[in-house]
Amino acid sequence: MSREERVARNEALFREVNERIKQVNESLEPGSESEFLCECGDPDCTTAISLTLAEYEGVRKVATHFAVLPGHSDPSVDQVIARNDRFVVVEKTEPEAAKVTVREDPRS
Repeated sequence: MSREERVARNEALFREVNERIKQVNESLEPGSESEFLCECGDPDCTTAISLTLAEYEGVRKVATHFAVLPGHSDPSVDQVIARNDRFVVVEKTEPEAAKVTVREDPRS
């Protein structure tokens, strides 16, 4: 397995955990922030990111998009496409990584 595939698999795993977190928090007031896991490719990163459910849904609309902490993107596989003070949204641009993230998408 290539490094890019390994990174993508780690990110897909964190995304799957975040799907469960979203389900648990669906009863929150609209606009309330919830703690999600950083979806970066670092297998040792378990840092929380605050997103509203609407923000999380915005990221999840595209299978190759992930929410990560500022500074946690990997330019060899990611392109930052949006940012704010709490998180950045990255898109998988490396072809093998993109394939893995689409294949591993729990919503597909």
